[in-house]
Amino acid sequence: MASSFKPEQARVPPACQLSIPPVSKASLSLSLSHGFQFKIGLCQLLVTADKERNIAHARQAIEDAAKRGAQLVEIWNSPISNDSFPVNAEDIDAGGDASPSTTMLSEVASLLKITIVGGSIPERCGDKLYNTCCVFDTDGKLKAKHRKIHLFDIDIPGKISFQESKTFTAGENPTVVDTEVGRIGIGICYDIRFQELAMLYAARARENEHCQYHLWTSGAHLICYPGAFNMTTGPLHWDLLQRARAVDNQLYVATCSPARDAGAVYVAWGHSTLVGPFGEILVTTEHEEAIIISEVDYSQIELRR
Repeated sequence: MASSFKPEQARVPPACQLSIPPVSKASLSLSLSHGFQFKIGLCQLLVTADKERNIAHARQAIEDAAKRGAQLVEIWNSPISNDSFPVNAEDIDAGGDASPSTTMLSEVASLLKITIVGGSIPERCGDKLYNTCCVFDTDGKLKAKHRKIHLFDIDIPGKISFQESKTFTAGENPTVVDTEVGRIGIGICYDIRFQELAMLYAARARENEHCQYHLWTSGAHLICYPGAFNMTTGPLHWDLLQRARAVDNQLYVATCSPARDAGAVYVAWGHSTLVGPFGEILVTTEHEEAIIISEVDYSQIELRR
């Protein structure tokens, strides 16, 4: 009887396939070689304990970014504290008054006809809390919801101690979404530390004999990471990890941090940034409040590859 052992699979295990979203008209029209271009806005805002103020302030920032030509806006809008997470948690699926943050994001996306990556937001689902980022399309529709996969626990005596796992449950699924500005992968903060996730987002889907249209579909053009590194990990790894994820996968990486509040329980590093597919920093900010706008040109991805 023939052996079922296949040494080639022992050396190279079968790849774990990421579920690729359906190919939309928007994604089909995005030809890397023809240089699809758009402007991205990164809104680095000071987040306070006043949730209503934060939502109103975020709305104004999104409107300002759109006035400056941004078609994709990434924003951070959540206090960082295990005490504040349950208080500010929202039922995103219920929407309306149960989720004022996402209600605002949906309204503004539809009104301004822009794509919004909004997060992170503490999400309540049953008896669990998740660290969640939402993507809204130009009609205000919730296109994707990413729950942070890699929770951040750190304890460095004399510097910082923070355990996200005390409050949040880890998400389980990678998130790739087709939008009017291309195919976007989503991660939150510490997710950026894991190259494997970025590799899944960047991977090209192989032609599948069972696929109805037999299309060669590109992976993500851009990965967005709303994130708040701290005063210890920020100087060490923030720029390094963004540039590494971009150059390793030859795509764009955008990060959006809250502005720094020296009096907060968790002090954010700031420095929201857009990195190009060669690992070059295209635009960045310091630690204060700022809205930065930069052009994304997808023809650069094909050129670098």
